[in-house]
Amino acid sequence: MDLHKPPPRQPEGCLVVAIRMPVRIVVLVLVVPVRMVWDALVAAGRLLRDTVLGPLGRALLRAAEVLFVWPLVGLWRYVLVPGGRALAWLWAVLVVVPARWIHRRVLTPAGRAVAWLARYLLVVPALWLYTRVLAPAGRAVAWGVRGLGALLGLLATGVGLALYWAGRVLLVLPGLVLWRWVLMPVGRVLAVVAREVGEALGHAWRVAGHLSRAVGRVLGTLFRWIVVVPVRWAYRTVLTPVGHFVRDAVLRPAAEAARAVGRVTRQALSAARDTARQARADLRRALFGGGGEPAAVDRREPQGPAARTLGSSTTALTKD
Repeated sequence: MDLHKPPPRQPEGCLVVAIRMPVRIVVLVLVVPVRMVWDALVAAGRLLRDTVLGPLGRALLRAAEVLFVWPLVGLWRYVLVPGGRALAWLWAVLVVVPARWIHRRVLTPAGRAVAWLARYLLVVPALWLYTRVLAPAGRAVAWGVRGLGALLGLLATGVGLALYWAGRVLLVLPGLVLWRWVLMPVGRVLAVVAREVGEALGHAWRVAGHLSRAVGRVLGTLFRWIVVVPVRWAYRTVLTPVGHFVRDAVLRPAAEAARAVGRVTRQALSAARDTARQARADLRRALFGGGGEPAAVDRREPQGPAARTLGSSTTALTKD
C-alpha cells in the first residue's frame, strides 16, 4: 500500500478545461527563452566560479588570514592578555582592596548609625502619618473613584450597544452580502485562473528545461565537430609534423651553429688575451730591463708535470 500516493483530484469543470490549454501555450512560449537564458547564465556562473571566483576567494582568504588574523591573534596573545592581567592586578591592589577596607572599617559602622537615625526620625513618623491620615483619605478617594467608574461604565455600555447595532446594520450586513454574492464567486474564478497559471508555469519550466538541455547538447556537438575536431586534426596532422620538421631542420642546426660560433669566439678572445698579455710583458722588459714578470700561463690548464707521451724520455720503453 502506497502511503504517499496523492489523493485523487476532483472532477474539473468546463471552465478549467477551457482556461488550461491557452494558458499553457502562452506560458510555454514565454518561458522557453527565459529558461534557456537562465541555463546559459547558470553554466557561465559555474565556469566563472570554478575558474576565477574560487581561486580568487581562496587567495583573498589566505591574504586576509596572513594580514589580519595572525597579527590580531599575536596582538591579543602577546599584548592585550598580559596588559589586561597587569591592569586587573593593579585595579585589585589600588582600588578593590582599599575600597573593601573603607567599606568594612568606615562605611558599615557609619551606615548602621544613619539607619538608626532614619528609623526614628523618618520611618516611625511616616508610618504614623500613613496609618492615621493617608489611609483613611485614600479609602474615601477610592470609594468615590469606584462610583464614578461604575457610572462611566454604564454610559459606555449604552453607547457601545448603540454603535454595535448601527455598525452591524450599516456595515456588517452589506459587507456580508457583498462577500457572499460577489467576492466569493469572483475569487473562485481568480483562484482557478491562478492555479492553472501556476501549473502551466511549472509545466512550461520543465519543458523549457528539456528544450534548453537539448539545445545545449546540439550546440556542444556542433562546437566539437566544427571547432574542436578540426583543430585537433590540424594539430596532429599538420602542426606537429611541421613543428618536428622546423625543430630538426632549422632549430637544431641553428643551435649547433650558434654553439660553434660561440666556441670559435671564445677561442679567438682567449688568443687575443694571450697575445695582449705577451705584448705587455715584452713592452715591460723593453722599458725596464730583463727582470720582468714570468710568462703568463693559462690558469685554466692543470698545473703539474707534463703528461707522458710516446716521445717522452720518462716512459717505461725509453727510460735510461
